Amino acid sequence: MVKLSQTDYEKMVAHAESELPDEACGLIAGRIDGDDKIIEKVYLLTNIDHSNEHFSLDPKEQLAAVKDMRANGLKPLGNWHSHPESPSRPSEEDKRLAYDSSASYLILSLMDRENPVLNSFHIEGDVSEKEEFYVG
Repeated sequence: MVKLSQTDYEKMVAHAESELPDEACGLIAGRIDGDDKIIEKVYLLTNIDHSNEHFSLDPKEQLAAVKDMRANGLKPLGNWHSHPESPSRPSEEDKRLAYDSSASYLILSLMDRENPVLNSFHIEGDVSEKEEFYVG
């Protein structure tokens, strides 16, 4: 199960809304407790593609986030991005670019702005599976 605090969920939604019409993106870090991935920090990064259909993390911000993870004893758990106009599921491009099968890939859909949908996925090759996910 992947666990995220309500505060971090709200932080992600606010960042995604502020980046519209572009996709927002970032990294997630925390700890692994048995079969659970507990997200303890969400990093809000810049989508240097400035696109509503794909994203690229800013390399300098990505490096700073990894340094922060190391300094705080956190494990990189994966990444997150928003889908401004499509459902919370991996696109073909998302699957193609998912190089780390141990990572969790969180996708936040803003299709229905009143009810954002956030899901976590395990992606291996062209197969994606929804992970058990808890916000609270």
